[in-house]
Amino acid sequence: MIVAIESSCDESALALYDPASGVLGEWVHSQILLHEQYGGVVPDLASREHLKNFFPLLETSGIQARRSEVSAIAVTHGPGLAGCLALGIAFAKSLAFAWQVPLLGVNHLRGHAFSPFIALHKSDPDGFSSAFKKLLPHLGLIVSGGNTILFEISMDGTINVVAETVDDAAGEALDKGAKLLGLPYPGGPQIEELAQRGNPQSFDFPKAIAPRNERRFSFSGLKTSLRYRLEKISDAQLADSMSDICASYQLAIVDQLRGKTRHLLSSSQYSSLGLSGGVANNDSLRSSFDELAKRYSIPCLIAQPQHTGDNAAMIAFAASIDPSGCTPDLPDIPLSILPSLQLAGRV
Repeated sequence: MIVAIESSCDESALALYDPASGVLGEWVHSQILLHEQYGGVVPDLASREHLKNFFPLLETSGIQARRSEVSAIAVTHGPGLAGCLALGIAFAKSLAFAWQVPLLGVNHLRGHAFSPFIALHKSDPDGFSSAFKKLLPHLGLIVSGGNTILFEISMDGTINVVAETVDDAAGEALDKGAKLLGLPYPGGPQIEELAQRGNPQSFDFPKAIAPRNERRFSFSGLKTSLRYRLEKISDAQLADSMSDICASYQLAIVDQLRGKTRHLLSSSQYSSLGLSGGVANNDSLRSSFDELAKRYSIPCLIAQPQHTGDNAAMIAFAASIDPSGCTPDLPDIPLSILPSLQLAGRV
């Protein structure tokens, strides 16, 4: 079994994973309430919370009672906040030393890339390898507060980035837009809730800042457009049109994500479509990806809600199905943090 540790940002997470049966347990300590008062994640506070959280989480999980069954420990070593990554690795190294098992560093982005396949593995662990190969080549979108990456997994298992944001991530655009609107942190869910009561055609925000045939995303201009629009209306007008603004702003973001993905689907042959990352919880985005997959007659795999945000289950899963993509902790080359680690490589 694999014990996984995730601490790249503000979630302290543990998971116990059995390659023969799937995720056996997940434990997460969220810091949302702590950072809400600051309107966003404060790195120093986040790293100190990890220091406080991990040993109580370990006690709660009961994992220590099964330590004799643990064959490896997997830990996120990048990308992420440096202090947070360092705390996670220090905790992982202490367990690996005490339990005398190998320690593997896992790319956080590869965890997100594979997270839509966790449910497929759980449904049929023995048949997963064959089922996975039938879904290649795969086109996936990782969309979160820190990343917006369109990637493909080719037939030989190589992961290639085909488009990514050149400025703000989609989740960051949602959070910053919410802040401009005076909505509480985290802003993405607040915008989505208000958007459900609004008319997405009420306001004309730029929906494709970067031309659709260019393999890049850009959301900073959208945020600027919202700021300029808000400068021209009164507080009373904002209150009356808040739902419509949120619906229109959300549509502009979803439309760009959908448009880039549709362009790739129309220009290349893929056997499946995937969606992961924190923004994958957005119902409008999920629905648009389901519709795209139906249009191109391919299955759509969307990460389960508990595996969209930062979680340790996806780290364990990535370590299990993608061992060549992991970085071992060696005596002469100790595992270290890589805050700017990129998504690339081979399954």
